[in-house]
Amino acid sequence: MENPLAAGSLQGKRALVTGSSRGVGADTAKYLAEAGARVVINYRNKEKRAVQLVSTIEEAGGSALSVGADLTDPASVAEMLGTIQREFGGLDILVLNASGGMESGMAENYALLLNRDAQVDVLTQALPLMAPGSRVVFVTSHQAHFIRTTATMPEYLPVALSKRAGEDALRDLIPALAEKGIDFVVVSGDMIEGTITATLLERSNPGAISSRRESAGKLYNVAEFAAEVASAAVDEIPTDNERLVGDVSDFATA
Repeated sequence: MENPLAAGSLQGKRALVTGSSRGVGADTAKYLAEAGARVVINYRNKEKRAVQLVSTIEEAGGSALSVGADLTDPASVAEMLGTIQREFGGLDILVLNASGGMESGMAENYALLLNRDAQVDVLTQALPLMAPGSRVVFVTSHQAHFIRTTATMPEYLPVALSKRAGEDALRDLIPALAEKGIDFVVVSGDMIEGTITATLLERSNPGAISSRRESAGKLYNVAEFAAEVASAAVDEIPTDNERLVGDVSDFATA
């Protein structure tokens, strides 16, 4: 997949991509770094993958830093942002990509803690690092974005509801962000081939992904969707603050 961003177009910019040791977050970080941005690779427990990604970016001539943090722990988030402040001096792009809720062994309210509360906390704590002209990108799915009007698979429901709650909570901050000159955009995509979420869904509901692919006609892969997320970090913001990626004909609007 070709980088949608022009080489050098983000020179001097500093970006944090949450949950970026693998998948969409990792590819988004690579696109941003290739365009000249200094990128923070955030991970919760995949340190080895994060370090490998930093090496890959640096070997390609880019600049990156791996910083571990549990986004559901405000103190851990504060420590991460403190490191970013010391190393980069601030942030120009914040990509809220990390999400979850289908993992085994987590607390019953983990999906809501991560997909709503942590998203708001990361943004709130990051604001002092962001100057006018900065941008926030929130990554979600059609199954979450349209959950009020279109039912989703039962296995995905806790994630969908919590991610929609997170989107709503972040949208409530748009006026305050606008006052600071900070842009905000939601990037919503269909199920993405090759992501951990797709893998977990297929495991709990065999045939779910192929069924969705047949209905949509095409599902984006990780690199393709990451290209949309990276583009959202620089493209003009739509009036409704949302960028819908892929087919939405099966999703009813309110």
